[in-house]
Amino acid sequence: MNNLHAQSYYAATANSMAPYPTLDQDLVADVCVIGGGFTGVNTAIELAQRGLSVIVLEARRIGWGASGRNGGQLIRGVGHDVSGFARHVGEEGVRYLERAGIESVELVGNRVREHKIDCDLHWGFCELANTKAQFAAFKAEQQSLAESGYAHQTCLVGPEQIRQQVVDSGVYAGGLVDMGSGHLHPLNLVLGEARLAHSLGVRIFEQSPVLELIHGSTVQVRCAAGTVRAGTLVLACNAHLEELEPKLSGKVLPAGSYIIATEPLAPEVAVRLIPQNLALCDQKVGLDYYRLSADRRLLFGGACHYSGRDPVDIAAYMRPQMLKVFPQLSDVRIDYQWGGKIGITANRFPQVGRLSQHPNVFYAQGYSGHGLNVTHWCARLLAEAIHAGHSQGFDVFSAVPHMTFPGGPMLRSPLLALGMFWYRLRELLG
Repeated sequence: MNNLHAQSYYAATANSMAPYPTLDQDLVADVCVIGGGFTGVNTAIELAQRGLSVIVLEARRIGWGASGRNGGQLIRGVGHDVSGFARHVGEEGVRYLERAGIESVELVGNRVREHKIDCDLHWGFCELANTKAQFAAFKAEQQSLAESGYAHQTCLVGPEQIRQQVVDSGVYAGGLVDMGSGHLHPLNLVLGEARLAHSLGVRIFEQSPVLELIHGSTVQVRCAAGTVRAGTLVLACNAHLEELEPKLSGKVLPAGSYIIATEPLAPEVAVRLIPQNLALCDQKVGLDYYRLSADRRLLFGGACHYSGRDPVDIAAYMRPQMLKVFPQLSDVRIDYQWGGKIGITANRFPQVGRLSQHPNVFYAQGYSGHGLNVTHWCARLLAEAIHAGHSQGFDVFSAVPHMTFPGGPMLRSPLLALGMFWYRLRELLG
């Protein structure tokens, strides 16, 4: 097991990575949380603020997984199209999900501001259209946001202005700028939130993989050198749950996503490349997402892999993707390359609930690319349900059904990779 953070730009620029201890004794808490990413750490914060005692167990380091190595894009939304869930949650439930997609971004922004977390938060995001039809859809999206009372500035940018106003690339048919979304340094965010949790009395243990769960009215969580006993358990492992709870792990596909970071760009190059310092993301099936770092590097990510196999050389794999968008960067050095697993669900909607056979076991997982904001929202829903015994938002999220990926652990990834190849082929031919 690799217990070190990925050799990423984020790890190289982390504010503080002082380790937490390894569990080496038997302890008792109201709630035990397994997983030290955004979901686990923020669930612990929310529970501690409600007066419960919490222990967090992380198999490696805080933020080791997707929470500490993602694209850093803080973007509204909880799923690709929540209107399709009306038959499960009703029209009012759909409106709640739409509000949650917006308020979850505000939740992150408020946490950063209130607790002075240094994570390079910068507001501004642009959805990029690859086709005229996608740009036309942006017009309807902007109108829908306006009708819903969206409080933040949005702006349509046509193909004739996009190179001067948004991104110096000739591959886009327009964009929708949203000043209510943005970007940040995700590892510094989760590390800052862990420090906040610790200050609230949460006991955090790293390098403490869970070996066994013994269910009952009191759950026993056994690690190599100690056991935690708690009345409630939260599974917050997402793409790294593996066989700790097979009934859940089969509902999430761990998919690889990859990022490269260039050398620092000259100020005049950076401002010409992305004039408003926006986060950017296109609409392709295998989407590109990118932004500038605080020290003016281009962080370029995408190429989601469903095969279960990572590229041998991530930079060699990703650089051609970057040069399709920015051929003017052909001589720019790549300083960092890294990848990681994100949790994909079949309906691209997060899974939140409790185990039917063990009602004191809660979980949240499968954010499908919207993890930065939705993890924080789901953490609040988990805490509400655990503390108060009920939560309207928890009930809405958990009412959405989720299928188990077919094929079992060995065939799950190849089958989905075949399906995604078909969608990409349709995209190329369409």
